[in-house]
Amino acid sequence: MFDSIDDWLIIAVVIGILFYGSTKIPQLARSLGRSVGEFKRGRLEVERELKAEQGTTEASATNPAH
Repeated sequence: MFDSIDDWLIIAVVIGILFYGSTKIPQLARSLGRSVGEFKRGRLEVERELKAEQGTTEASATNPAH
């Protein structure tokens, strides 16, 4: 009966409405969207820092300063 993710999503929405009421659902969705956006920005920042660190490591390995 609950083979699809859509089935579980519908159940989660119904339970959310029962617990939080229909007025709180948009606020929860907004805060979840903001959290996901912040997570993505943080992940991109870490990736940029890692690439920059790899670039400086490779540059120092090819051009040793003696």
